[in-house]
Amino acid sequence: MNRLDIIKAVAKVLTTKGEAALAVETTFETIRASLNQGDKVVISNFGTFRVKARQPRSGRNPKTGEQVSVPSRRGVRFKASKNLLE
Repeated sequence: MNRLDIIKAVAKVLTTKGEAALAVETTFETIRASLNQGDKVVISNFGTFRVKARQPRSGRNPKTGEQVSVPSRRGVRFKASKNLLE
């Protein structure tokens, strides 16, 4: 399922496809803004999104075998709720 599939599913409940697209885009933008601030996003009966910092580490270029340093960065983690897993 992709973004357009979600918009089509929401459009069945709302009156127009435009309203559904706006609702989905606003939801995604709100989640994105919250994660950028470092907040945790909890959606009941679905799961939790959180930002996790990754430490710098040593890596290897698989093509040449050369050691490279991988800088620290932030990544998003998702933990599914028990209701979603059942």
